[in-house]
Amino acid sequence: MSGPSAQFWSEHYRRGETGWDRGAANPQLLRWLDAGGLQPCRIVVPGCGSGWEVVELAQRGFAVTGLDYAQEALDMCHERLAAAGLVAELVQADVLEWQAEQPFAAIYEQTCLCALHPDYWVAYAHRLRCWIREGGDLFILAMQAARPQGQEGFLSGPPYHCDIHAMRALFDQSRWEWDKPPYPVVPHPLGVNEIALRLRAR
Repeated sequence: MSGPSAQFWSEHYRRGETGWDRGAANPQLLRWLDAGGLQPCRIVVPGCGSGWEVVELAQRGFAVTGLDYAQEALDMCHERLAAAGLVAELVQADVLEWQAEQPFAAIYEQTCLCALHPDYWVAYAHRLRCWIREGGDLFILAMQAARPQGQEGFLSGPPYHCDIHAMRALFDQSRWEWDKPPYPVVPHPLGVNEIALRLRAR
């Protein structure tokens, strides 16, 4: 995967430097689930991390596949699943190379896109479309991490800012059907926000 290496992410998990981890499932995922917008199906969670969302989905009857670059993250996810008496498929993989054996009905994308350098977003978006069946739903939490020009760290590393206009270009309407705005804004523990998007594969 382009950008930080598997070792980079593994070291962050080993040192407990996981500021992106809420310590619980994303509240927007819970809203989608509770409102019935996301119902039990085969679903893949790229960049699943320590597995809060994987566990929540498995508890609600989904057949979940969790992908992550760091084996340490998947080990934590496995421990959470085992503690809850749940199972899910966990795969250590580069999301730019992994191929699904058969299309999924849904994808939950939370922190993987913003961890990839924007130069690789087109390739990643292509992968997402390949993983999902026609009519399937892509649920995205687009990280709003813009920094003022010149500020230290501007686009120097993850999380990268997922501008809504860039998202519209990346997931264009020839391949994805967009819900109408406004889109929910979800506060993130890092002090930024996420925009919640639901797209349907054409």
